[in-house]
Amino acid sequence: MEASSLPAELWRLILAYLPLADLGRCCLVCHAWRELVLSLDSTRWRQLCLGYPEWRHPNWPRRPHQAPPSWREALRQQALASRTWTQNGAELHSSTCLHLFRRRKDRKVWHVGSVPGHGYETLRGALATAGPYDRLLLHPGIYEEQAEVTLKVPVEIVGMGKLGDVALLVSFDQQCPTARLCNLVLMPAWFSPVVYKTSSGHVQLDNCNFEGCQLHVRGPGTCQARFCSFAQGSSAHFLGVAISLMDSCEFSGGDSASVTVEGPPVSERSWACKHLAALAKMLPVSTVSGQDAKDNLGGVSPRDSDLEDWTKQDMDWETGWTKSKPFNGDLLSGQEGTVIEEDSMDMSSDSGDEEKVENRSNISYTLPYEHHGLAHLSEPRKPDFSMFPVLLSLSAELQRDAEAQELANSVQGCLLRNCLLHDGKGGVHLCNHAQARLEANVFRGLNYAVRCIQYAKIVMLRNEVSGCRASGVFLRLSAQGLIAENNIHSNGEAGLDIRKGANPVILCNRIHSGLRSGIVVLGNGKGSIRSNQIYSNKEAGVYILFNGNPVVSGNHIFQGLAAGIAVNENGRGLITGNVIRQNQWGGVDIRRGGDPILRNNLICHGYSDGVVVGERGRGLIEGNHIYGNRGCGVWVMLSSLPQLIGNYITHNRMYGLAVFCRKDLTGSAGSERGGGERERGGQENFHEEGELLAWESDMDSEDERFSTRRPITVALVENNCISQNGDILQTTVLKPLMSDSLAVENEKNAKLN
Repeated sequence: MEASSLPAELWRLILAYLPLADLGRCCLVCHAWRELVLSLDSTRWRQLCLGYPEWRHPNWPRRPHQAPPSWREALRQQALASRTWTQNGAELHSSTCLHLFRRRKDRKVWHVGSVPGHGYETLRGALATAGPYDRLLLHPGIYEEQAEVTLKVPVEIVGMGKLGDVALLVSFDQQCPTARLCNLVLMPAWFSPVVYKTSSGHVQLDNCNFEGCQLHVRGPGTCQARFCSFAQGSSAHFLGVAISLMDSCEFSGGDSASVTVEGPPVSERSWACKHLAALAKMLPVSTVSGQDAKDNLGGVSPRDSDLEDWTKQDMDWETGWTKSKPFNGDLLSGQEGTVIEEDSMDMSSDSGDEEKVENRSNISYTLPYEHHGLAHLSEPRKPDFSMFPVLLSLSAELQRDAEAQELANSVQGCLLRNCLLHDGKGGVHLCNHAQARLEANVFRGLNYAVRCIQYAKIVMLRNEVSGCRASGVFLRLSAQGLIAENNIHSNGEAGLDIRKGANPVILCNRIHSGLRSGIVVLGNGKGSIRSNQIYSNKEAGVYILFNGNPVVSGNHIFQGLAAGIAVNENGRGLITGNVIRQNQWGGVDIRRGGDPILRNNLICHGYSDGVVVGERGRGLIEGNHIYGNRGCGVWVMLSSLPQLIGNYITHNRMYGLAVFCRKDLTGSAGSERGGGERERGGQENFHEEGELLAWESDMDSEDERFSTRRPITVALVENNCISQNGDILQTTVLKPLMSDSLAVENEKNAKLN
């Protein structure tokens, strides 16, 4: 029969009555029939997908009201995943007939419960009779066993009716190669909080509710849990697992971590490990996205926007911001002069501007190179203000970093994907060389989302971490891993907390709207922090202290309510190639023994100073472009010992370089705009005193605290371009004091009126 003999609408109406098996056969008739069957995606395929009581909505638990891209594909993935537990059963099901006539034995179905005329009264009695791979159908009711139930043969236990109709107060001990539990409510027996444990076989859990109980999996055992709910303090514990998969599960209301992974993965080449690894790579991962919220970044929502478009969104916004404030000439190679308008530096109107700034607010400056005498300076090169450097994508970063690429491709340990963890104490806890991989999960309303300690290794991709009462992601004690393309926001403490030798790779994340800092590195913490967007945090975007020594490269750090990067309390670090802009306090704040390398950054358009080197601050500040700040370009305390070499300090509202004694803060800096911020920063910067109490125990090495790269006894200002600032150079100290601790080599610094 030709498909064209009837209207397509009538064919769809006829095909909508067919069961799943017949729809599959119709797809094999011809291409026209296949297209007709596929066109039923939003009708018949949706009805079939939602019609199975043992399956939940494909987007549960994160977005149960949002339809999947394809209901047919979701149904196919559900069917494939639900059969994993039988992948090793083909030979076991074979009969003993001749090879040519070998066939599979039929699986028997045993009824349990109050079934008139047949069935078993108790679950234990049915298990004693069941053969390998038989199915036990539990009729609605509550089943309780007074002793531990041992599973000695592969078996499938399925609850009939809706989820919640069948409840088990049973403690299972699996001693068989594989088993499956489906559509059950599991509650703890009176003698043990553990409702299921396995140490050698594979268990598959589909559409089950765990209430006030625990799941224990010990390697080489494996587990696959899908569409399960862990409520009322329930948790999952994995010890030395080679691989286990928790897909689309919900965790809530726990007094401890919802998922605990402990111990190194046990080397295992079993069929379950192979199938789970293949399934993990085959199943699609939906990103955490939404369309219901917008922020001030060009209408893009940092909380709910598609994570794959973050880099493009930031580039578009910044490009638009740059174009909206055009210069009357571009600083390109070979250009004869530069024209810069004063209002291009103004980020907001202020009636208290200095009189001379007001008088020249509408003047354009033309700066031919031959007039300001910079021809003799071969280095540093002139800055290019035409566009901010764009953030690298994750794929570009992984191509540059083989170790990070290996982490991104690894599938080992416990794998959580598309899960929702909320309203409890902790999310995922890793310790003692454990490994885990977290993809596209939502962590919300917890004390902490992820805690990784004791040489554990974690891979976090495309997760949302928000509303944590403490830090979102916590790494310490030599923990490692890859944290990439996550949306980390609105947490009570730092978005990421790196301590005690932890050394993660942090790429392409959004870290914003935190009640304190974006990233904190302390206590000999390390890490490579690259290509992230860090913005709108109440304290420093990146806070380095107590011998923290990270590499901070290629990030955009902007619109913070304090400093962009703060380096205090003997913190160190290599800070290079970042765009630090529009922060309320200094773009970079160095004090109290901070000794970073600050190189080739754009520090611009801040509401206070560009770089602040406070009391006992140190560091190498080289090759940076510091421009358009409303305070000073560089603000230096006399007791500090920085080295300023080859920087461009231009078009700042106040001084290009200001040097102060503490006694002159009130009289000199306090009267200027931004002085209040500096004074607060020198006394109690970023709520430091409260943080010192919590972090003083993390100072592992007292000897390293006072070590520097080389002995520095005098501050150095050399080979800088300091031009077109409110005032070029300001010092409030006496010349003898200045010569003792600050060497300003005027003949090597270009200063233009």
